[in-house]
Amino acid sequence: MPKKTKPQPITDLTFEQAFAELEESVRTLERGDLPLEESLALYERGQELSAYCAKLLDEAELKVQQVEAS
Repeated sequence: MPKKTKPQPITDLTFEQAFAELEESVRTLERGDLPLEESLALYERGQELSAYCAKLLDEAELKVQQVEAS
């Protein structure tokens, strides 16, 4: 059984890294073969990743709006 490593802090991830991890989490959860505790932990991490991605997208949208307004 592979050793579990502590996940990288979300704020250290790029948008692309966070989104890729979120996609993988969704695929893993959809398989439905994890114990409940692991599923909950993965779901919570996914929620955090989703919020982080949304925040980065909002910031990017604001920058685009600022550039367009200039």
